[in-house]
Amino acid sequence: MLTKFESKSARVKGLAFHPVRPWICASLHNGVIQLWDYRVGTVIDRFEEHDGPVRGVDFHLRDPLVVSGGDDYKIKVWDYKLRRCLFTLLGHLDYIRTVQFHPNAHQFPWILSASDDQTLRLWDFQRRSCLSVLTGHNHYVMCAAFHPSEDLIVSASLDQTVRVWDTTGLRKKQSGESPDGPGISGLGDAASQIASGISQARASGGGAGAAALNVQAELFGTNDVVVKYVLEGHDRGVNWASFHPTLPLLASAADDRQGKLWRVRETKAGGGGTPPRGPPNTASSGGARTVPRPRQQR
Repeated sequence: MLTKFESKSARVKGLAFHPVRPWICASLHNGVIQLWDYRVGTVIDRFEEHDGPVRGVDFHLRDPLVVSGGDDYKIKVWDYKLRRCLFTLLGHLDYIRTVQFHPNAHQFPWILSASDDQTLRLWDFQRRSCLSVLTGHNHYVMCAAFHPSEDLIVSASLDQTVRVWDTTGLRKKQSGESPDGPGISGLGDAASQIASGISQARASGGGAGAAALNVQAELFGTNDVVVKYVLEGHDRGVNWASFHPTLPLLASAADDRQGKLWRVRETKAGGGGTPPRGPPNTASSGGARTVPRPRQQR
């Protein structure tokens, strides 16, 4: 152990390294965000606008920004040079577990968030708006993360699954490229009628069109981000999942006391996806028997 950091708080819920400076950002259960210099082991700043525990925190790779998400259902973006909160993003309906800036946030000014409301959300932090609501999990989404270089997102949930999402459509849309495929697919008759109304509202322009599009995103999500794989194999809720930085692998860890390594590949021709083969290896994490946690202990 090189350095031990101590602070008066019930629990530390999240950590993030600064990409360049010798700093660690810590989000605490008492609602405080602390900025530490780990060379000298001292707190150099703190931010206190969340109401309740702060579970997720992340640094922007270039700009002096920090993003945080908490049990108050709020995502806040902070400027640590100005030492204040710049704005708050609202939309989640339950605790926010993790937040992350896009690895190429200068080109794609996105924030990814995962929540106990069973959704992931993608936000444009420059426009301060929600880009997409990712639905499909049926229990708390414990974490979500961008792939470091590809158009992929991984999420882990207490529904015992890991999902891999493809953001190619959203990237093309934001870059001005023409996305492939129809605007909405795979919906029933009622949803198709709603979709038709949305298309008419879009053609008519004005506030009604924008409102209809927001309703579509909230109810059905958009086809800008689609599920690529659903990985099943854990016997209890999955708490964490992460991409390997360079290899076609991802790791997951769950309440079944197992860590699993999954291989995710693309076919060589045509760009179509093949189902992941896995887990090629599992490792027991040991530890005590897992018991369900009451809601107030989240």
